[in-house]
Parts: sequence; structure tokens; C-alpha cells
Amino acid sequence: MQNLDNQTILITGTAGFIGSNLTKEIIHTASNVTVIGLDSVNDYYDVSLKEYRLNEIENLAKEKSGCNWKFIKGNLADKLLIDTIFSEYTPKIVVNLAAQAGVRYSITNPDAYIESNIIGFYNILEACRNYPVEHLVYASSSSVYGGNTKVPFSTDDKVDNPVSLYAATKKSNELMAHAYSKLYNIPSTGLRFFTVYGPAGRPDMAYFSFTEKLVKREKIKIFNYGDCKRDFTYIDDIVEGVKHVMVKPPEKKNGNDGLPIPPYKVYNIGNSSPENLLDFVQILSEELVKAEVLPQNYNFDMYKELVPMQAGDVPVTYADTSDLERDLGFKPKTSLRDGLRSFAQ
Repeated sequence: MQNLDNQTILITGTAGFIGSNLTKEIIHTASNVTVIGLDSVNDYYDVSLKEYRLNEIENLAKEKSGCNWKFIKGNLADKLLIDTIFSEYTPKIVVNLAAQAGVRYSITNPDAYIESNIIGFYNILEACRNYPVEHLVYASSSSVYGGNTKVPFSTDDKVDNPVSLYAATKKSNELMAHAYSKLYNIPSTGLRFFTVYGPAGRPDMAYFSFTEKLVKREKIKIFNYGDCKRDFTYIDDIVEGVKHVMVKPPEKKNGNDGLPIPPYKVYNIGNSSPENLLDFVQILSEELVKAEVLPQNYNFDMYKELVPMQAGDVPVTYADTSDLERDLGFKPKTSLRDGLRSFAQ
């Protein structure tokens, strides 16, 4: 596969931040493509934002000739539904982005994570086994690195000590995918995303919630007294990285024993440039003023509250993307200021 033309692609989580942007990019750039979108459109955050994203996809699909777009509202944990989708459409590329996201929410609502991230992902794997696909691409997370102190985080590092249930489910996805790749020769690639941000993103992410609170003149809590670093990755870079991965499935080949060597890969997708949270807030505030979201004389110091680290969080995330650069020739490049400017505007 050299491009996504003439492909039938299933994307789960299409009403989500990454899923919707990936879907729009494929519809916009690929010719004679069939895209099936699946999303439960749950109320983890404001449903109107998800509906806004879906409307954007619908409008784009109507304008693009040669594009077959089909949206299905349903739950990943519904095994019969997943089997029906694979049976009816026989997708050759599957991008599983549907998941219950969020570290903190997993502390208070663990059931949602087991249902979506474990049972739902198992259903996808079973469908890929029963209706063979050319490539399964799925979302993992930088959260799998837990409290690792060696930076930058490499895919060669051990990730056996998750500090949240969310992270544990994502590591489980990688293990399950490896087993299915080995047993059934299913090419699969896991992507460890690092703090994805951008326009119309997830409202529970810091940049979004900070903005909402600042607009309402409420205090923002900066954890670990500001001594946290995050590898912020702009949405366009994430989408471009996923596209590069989609068209290059791991090679199928046999080992010396005649059995398949698992066609399995895991990559980090991050900016490889961790930013201190206090610097991040400063850049965000400057761009919000430039975009006239906030007034010129806004006193940010009044609304900053430095607080201790909270459960499930880690002090730093930092992606080693050398594997991604070596295998696919791709590296995220959008600066934090440019990304936050797009968000503010």
C-alpha cells in the first residue's frame, strides 16, 4: 500500500478529537475511498462538540466526489454490531481510536474503561481474525510509561508499572494485539500518543479547561506546583503520523521454526520537546490575548493556583520518536506556540 486510494477503512471513535480529524483528512485526500465511522457519542464530555465534529465530516463527505462515508452510532463492546460491520463492509484497514480516555476519570469510573478499552478492543481483534484485514492500527498512550524516570521514553523501555487503570488498559491493548498478531498473523501497529491538543479538542484536557476557567474568571490549578513537563503534540502532526503508519503495515514473515514472526509494531508519536506547565500557561495566555479571547489587561497571576501532584499523574512525558523517523520518515514539527495559536483563534 502506497496510499489510501481505493481502500475500505473502518475508523472507530470518529466523533472523537483524533478520529474526526483523521476521518476528514482521509476524505479530503484519498480517492475512491470508503470510510466507515463508528462512535457511541457518549456523554463523557459535551455531546454537542462531538456532533459538531460529525457535522463537519458529513459536510466534507458531501462535497467530495468519489467518497463513500457511512457513520454508525454504536458501542465497541457490542460484539454483534462489530461482527456485522466487518461482515458487511470487510474493511482492509482498521484504525481503532475509540476508547474511554482520561487518567483521572478512570479512578472514579473504572467500569467504563473495562467495557470500552478491554472488551471493546477484544471485539475488534476477534473481528480482525474472522474477517482478515491488511492492517490494524490502534491507539495506545504515553500513560503506559507510568512513573518511568528515564527520559526520553523509548518503546524499548519496560512499561510494567502503570499508575492508573487507564494506562493499564492501554498496555493490555498492546499485549492483546501482540498475541493476535502472533497467533493469527494480523499486522498491527500501536501508537503511543503524547498529550494531543488543538482546535475543537477534548474539554477535559488542560489547555481547554484552563481556557474555559480563565474566560469565566476562575482559578486554574497547576499541579505539582508547576513542576510538570508535558510533550504536547499538535493534532495535525498526530493525523499525519497515523496516515504514515496506516499505509505501512508490519511485514509478514516466518521465523526459523516456520511459524509467523508477529507482524507487530509500537511507535511513540510526540513532539519530543517537553514543555514546563508554567511556560505552557504563559504561552496559552499570550495567544488567548492575541486572539481577543481575553482582554489585553488580563491579570493571569490572580487566577493561578499551584497545587500538589494528583493521583494517576506523572511529572514528565517525553517521546523518543527515533523509530518513527527511521521506519516512516516522519517527525512531528508543530511548535507549541503555533499549535496554541490555532486553538485560540
